[in-house]
Amino acid sequence: MNIKKARKKPVEIEFMQFNNIDNAYDISQWAVGKIKYKVSRKFNIGYMYVETLEGTMTASLGDYIVKGVNGEFYPVKPDIFERTYDILPDVIKADYIWDKE
Repeated sequence: MNIKKARKKPVEIEFMQFNNIDNAYDISQWAVGKIKYKVSRKFNIGYMYVETLEGTMTASLGDYIVKGVNGEFYPVKPDIFERTYDILPDVIKADYIWDKE
């Protein structure tokens, strides 16, 4: 048996968190037809159906929707997201040195 180890390459991804039923529409617009959703305002529940490379996956409230390096989308549970990713600070164009006088 030849077991080896590897480390993920550091790549930047885009993501949105499905943290309330009100942002389901925004996420579906961002994903351009790759995500459908069902929400119930009465019961404050929601599900997103994400078309992934492996088939349709379900995301629940609290899950992260990640856009991969090839433009694919997939849901990630919060505990996995927090162990896998560091959230980058927002970059403001004026912070770049070539924009400063």
